[in-house]
Amino acid sequence: MTDDPITAVLQQLADHHDQLTQLTELVTGIGDTLREHEAALAELTQTPPADADGYQPSPPPPWWKLAADERQEPIARLHAWVEQVYRPGYGHLAATLAPCWSSHDLCLYGLDIASDLWSVLYLQPERTPRTLSAQAEYQARILPALAAQLTTETSRCGHTLPHLRRTS
Repeated sequence: MTDDPITAVLQQLADHHDQLTQLTELVTGIGDTLREHEAALAELTQTPPADADGYQPSPPPPWWKLAADERQEPIARLHAWVEQVYRPGYGHLAATLAPCWSSHDLCLYGLDIASDLWSVLYLQPERTPRTLSAQAEYQARILPALAAQLTTETSRCGHTLPHLRRTS
């Protein structure tokens, strides 16, 4: 501190200048961070371009209005996926799927979702970080939840359940 008022005022102005400089740098940093986050969010929310080489899901079968003979083709498609992908690749999750699954609309809905989502995630020409994240979500949360629904539906249905029967 000094007794000279002009020197004291100049010192206060210098202190305020330092504080304003720090504040300006902080605001600039926040602005830069905000712009980076906006760019990342814009990239995440962009609709990826349609890839002619990648799998594109088809419309779901309208199970609620299909007659028995009209169900044969979509059930055959699901059966092929269950036997070629689901049972060989998903261990204990697939082991609980009862043979009567095709008699249950809930199973048809669930397996249609599981098979098409699997195809969207695994039949792409490239694996992006976004795809990898979606695959992890499918593996860790979506498929186990669907498998639990299928198990519950087919374990209480009254159909013959040889896969759950005990032998004496």
